[in-house]
Amino acid sequence: MPKTSSDAAATAPRRLGRAELPRDTRALARYLLGKTLVHETAQGRTSGRIVETEAYVVGDAAGHAFVGETPRNRSLFLERGHAYVYFSYGVHWCFNISAETECVGAGVLVRALEPLDGVELMRVRRGTDRLIDLARGPGRLAAALAIDRRLDGVDLCGKGPLWLGTALRPVGRIGRSVRIGITKETQRLLRFYERGNPFVSGSRAMRQ
Repeated sequence: MPKTSSDAAATAPRRLGRAELPRDTRALARYLLGKTLVHETAQGRTSGRIVETEAYVVGDAAGHAFVGETPRNRSLFLERGHAYVYFSYGVHWCFNISAETECVGAGVLVRALEPLDGVELMRVRRGTDRLIDLARGPGRLAAALAIDRRLDGVDLCGKGPLWLGTALRPVGRIGRSVRIGITKETQRLLRFYERGNPFVSGSRAMRQ
């Protein structure tokens, strides 16, 4: 069982600089595994260890940038390391990280976190006591960390309240698979995850 908040409390992540983020979308999706996502709010700090991502590369018909830049997807065309937040199916928010260089539309969907700081606050926001389900899946993740459209375009390498941090421990074996819940370019192996981590979304088979 992976370590959680009590184990990580003694170590604080350092904010990542943009130069540390790979430009290539696939490389960024792999690089983000094990890194820390932090949101500091008036209610308190919540954070989690990134354990699952999906890459939406340049020219990807399944990606929001495929149609070109619009007011809705503009953050995907920012320099790598900015938040792209959108409302999915009228139900929940999804959190993404822009990739590549400015004016090139691509990004990484962060699908699941292993909770670290602020577990009790996450439980209140999610309305559940099940640790395993607090941030397992993109909608749950956004709700647990209180991420919504107001954070769209935020610089995750800057000094704002939502930021990317270094890993608190090394990432385990990395798995690769097709992406979840899409209807275009369905066979591309662009989902990355920490093998065997119970906080990864999907079926048991999708975590192995």
